[in-house]
Amino acid sequence: MPEPKELLESSRVIASELVELRRQLHQIPEFALDLPRTQALLLEKLAGLGEITLGKSLTSIALLIRGGNPGPTVLLRADMDALHVTEETDLDFASTNGYMHACGHDLHMSSAVGAAKLLHEIKYTLNGDVLIWFQPGEEGHGGADVMIEEQMLEVSGSMPVASYGLHVFTSLPAGVIACKPGAMMASAGDMNVVFEGAGGHASMPWLSKDPVAPMVDAISSLQTMLNKNFDQFDPVILNVSWIRAGDPATNNVIADKASFGATVRTFSETNTSKLHAQAPKLIQAIAEGYGLKATVEFSTPTKVLMNDPAAFEVVQAVAKELVGDAGFLPMEHPIAGGEDFASICHEVPGAFVFLGACPPTLDHSAAPTNHSAKAHFDDSVVPLGSALLASLALAHLG
Repeated sequence: MPEPKELLESSRVIASELVELRRQLHQIPEFALDLPRTQALLLEKLAGLGEITLGKSLTSIALLIRGGNPGPTVLLRADMDALHVTEETDLDFASTNGYMHACGHDLHMSSAVGAAKLLHEIKYTLNGDVLIWFQPGEEGHGGADVMIEEQMLEVSGSMPVASYGLHVFTSLPAGVIACKPGAMMASAGDMNVVFEGAGGHASMPWLSKDPVAPMVDAISSLQTMLNKNFDQFDPVILNVSWIRAGDPATNNVIADKASFGATVRTFSETNTSKLHAQAPKLIQAIAEGYGLKATVEFSTPTKVLMNDPAAFEVVQAVAKELVGDAGFLPMEHPIAGGEDFASICHEVPGAFVFLGACPPTLDHSAAPTNHSAKAHFDDSVVPLGSALLASLALAHLG
C-alpha cells in the first residue's frame, strides 16, 4: 500500500493533466443544481475509473472504485457549482458567462479526479471501496441533502464508515493544510423580514404607518438581543445584508412596506433553535409598538459542520506526512462560513479539511478572498489535494 509521499509523487506525474482540467472547468462555471457541461466534462475524465451512478433530480456523479478485497466504504466529496459572480481577474482562462468558480470548486473537482486516478491504479490492493461524490448545489442549494435523499450514500451496498472533503482558501499560503476537531464551520441560514405599514405623504407621517422606523429599530435591537440573551462563548452572527424601502426618486412618499434580509450563523443547534424562536418575537413586538405587522421567515439552515475527533486524527497524521509538521495548521477556532458537507458528517463520521491556495505572488493576509470576483487560486496545489484525498481513503482501507 503506497504511503502518502508516494501518492504525492504519483499525483505530480499527472499534475499538468489535472491543472488543465481545473482550467477547463474554470471556463464553464454553472450554477446551483443543474450543471450539464460540468457533468459531461467530468464524466469524460472519469471514464474507466469505476462504476458511475448519476443523480435523478440534479446533475451529480457518484464514482465507486471497488477494492480487490472486502472491507468498508470511504466517501470522498467534491462540490461542483459556481457562484453568480462576474469574474474580474486577468486569467487567460477566466469565465465570461456571468458565473465564476470564485470559491475554488474547480480545484476541488480536479483534485478528486486525481484522487480517483491514484486509487484506481491500486484498486486491487484496497481492503474496501472508495465512493467519490461530485456534488452540485453546495452554495446554498442543498445538494448534499438531495444526494442523501437519492440514496447516494449506499451506492456500494453499505454505508460509508468515514467521509472526507477538502476546501481551498486564498487566505492560507499555498500548500498549508488546516483542520480541527469538533465544530469546523457554522450553521448558515437566512432570515427575511417584512414590515407592513400604510403609505402616505412624508410631510404628515402621523396620518400613515411608516414601516422604516420600526425596521431600523428592529435591526438595532437584534444586536442587543444577541448580546443579552446568548452565551458569548457560543457565538451567534446575525448580519443584515440588504434593506429595501421606498423609492429614491420620491423622498416625499412614505412606503407601504419595508424589508431586510440577514445571514445567520451559529455553532450549535441549541442557538439555532433559540434564535429562530426569539428573533420573531422581538421583531413582531417592535412592529406592534408602531401599530404595524411584521412577518419573519427563515430558510432551512445548513447543519453545524462537526469534524469527528477520530477522523481529525487521521487528517493530522496524513497531512504531516505530506507537508511536514510546519505545513499543518491545527485551527483554534471554527470559521463562520457554512458548508453542506455538514449534512454528510451528520450521517457519516468524517472531517473537512482546508488547503491553502494563495498564489505565492500575493500576500495571503490581504489577497482577495473566496467569493471575490478577483479571487486567484494557485492550481499548483491540485496534485497535493489529490494525494491528500487518496491518502485519507487509504488510511481506512490499508
